[in-house]
Amino acid sequence: MRSLGIVALCITLGGCVTNSETVQFKTSNPQQQALMRDGQPALVSRQKNSLVLWRPASRQFQANGRPVFVVGINNLGRAPIDFRVSQVEAIQHVEGTDHSMQIVTYEMLMQKEKNRQVARALITGLAAAGNAYSASQAGYGSYTTPNGRTGTFYSPTAAAIAQGNAAAQNEAMVAATVEAGQRNMAALEQSVIKDNTLMSGEWYGGQLHLAPPTDQGGGAKTYTIVITVGADRHVIDIAQGPAGV
Repeated sequence: MRSLGIVALCITLGGCVTNSETVQFKTSNPQQQALMRDGQPALVSRQKNSLVLWRPASRQFQANGRPVFVVGINNLGRAPIDFRVSQVEAIQHVEGTDHSMQIVTYEMLMQKEKNRQVARALITGLAAAGNAYSASQAGYGSYTTPNGRTGTFYSPTAAAIAQGNAAAQNEAMVAATVEAGQRNMAALEQSVIKDNTLMSGEWYGGQLHLAPPTDQGGGAKTYTIVITVGADRHVIDIAQGPAGV
């Protein structure tokens, strides 16, 4: 009974997190400060003309999943400076060897979402075809008389009702599929960081997605992210490992 209670609590709270990992930041120079913001680790990196704020997008990452960070950039200089996603570098450190980690850009995420939408549309189409076929057969039936005679019949009214219900269900499924796709595309547009020119004193930021780091047999994974803002280079050292360790 106690186990059932724990399961029920997990469901009530939105599901227990399993195989989760957390991150910690290590300062790489005196111009950086590691701190906590709303219970989450964060790091502030300051260079001559820019300041970068860095924290995980969620309190825990799924093990072997894609790490996502929220990046905030401030132009401290008097002239405009450029931020380019293509200039962001990520390197994982594995037993003394460095391995490049892919930056998952906005364009890549959008393409993946489009591919998912195509797959969802195919599934919706198959479901709609099934509904339509079932409705087309709804007017047909069979009967058996008391003396054992059998036969078939067709009811236009029953067929019309079934086909109307199927059409309404199919329309709702298609509308829900389109709405979900548009919502996901809008979320990516608003949240993912992109190339940007920052004017003097301006803040800019968004989510930075990385390809999953190589698994270390359940142990800690260490990697470094270098963000170039104008002529400034911000080096962010990260340790990612099992939650609670």
